[in-house]
Amino acid sequence: MANALGVPSPDKAAYMDTVAAVAGDYKRRLLDLLDLRPDLSVLDLGCGPGADLASMADAVTESGRVVGVDIDERMVAAASTRFHDRPQVEVVLGDGHALPFEDATFHRARMDRALQHVADPGAVLAELLRVLEPGGLLRVGEPDWDSLVVDGDLEVNRAFNRFVCSTMVRNATIGRQLARLARAAGFEVGAVETAAPVFHDFAQADEVFVFTRNTERAIRAGAIDRATGERWLADLATGDFLATPLVFLLSARKPL
Repeated sequence: MANALGVPSPDKAAYMDTVAAVAGDYKRRLLDLLDLRPDLSVLDLGCGPGADLASMADAVTESGRVVGVDIDERMVAAASTRFHDRPQVEVVLGDGHALPFEDATFHRARMDRALQHVADPGAVLAELLRVLEPGGLLRVGEPDWDSLVVDGDLEVNRAFNRFVCSTMVRNATIGRQLARLARAAGFEVGAVETAAPVFHDFAQADEVFVFTRNTERAIRAGAIDRATGERWLADLATGDFLATPLVFLLSARKPL
């Protein structure tokens, strides 16, 4: 599949599985912050193909319940197939703006890199507040794409970030907004942490940050000069590579 600029897009499920495989540290921290135990019910909104459902299912054991929700039928099908033999895991097609659950259904809720894509983050957070029980915990992990640091040509790094923020991601700086939006939705915000995983392998980073495809898109859109963009990519691919994103981790609670 190609986007409007004619550049092929990656398979969404494969991309999400790749990110899950290489972003282990912040994901483990997000899981620890959920404080999962047997018997608890947990909602994973924007679960994608289910890359993170297994660790949550292990934590709540068969006495608990893990519900993954995604708006994409292909993601729901992939996750349902993956967990067909885990009775405590359910995967549901749904929209975070209008969750198909009764009030106070869950003890825990999480979103990981999904709020950046929704039409109205505040409305989604309000829905999460509704479906959590009083005292229920919310944990959210979101990047800030304007803060992607790449060692090399600073101006091209900035131009790349501006293009991604303005064109490729709906809520590109949602990470820095999490605490404010959660409070506005009615949550008690406990803490905001940051994680900055460091990538030294260009090929691996290219799978996660899509440097090659998005630079080509930026070139075709006129945001980066072709010669400059191609030189930047060549330097990244052959040099002593380093890149790091900034990820915000929100801990919040529904008031009692």
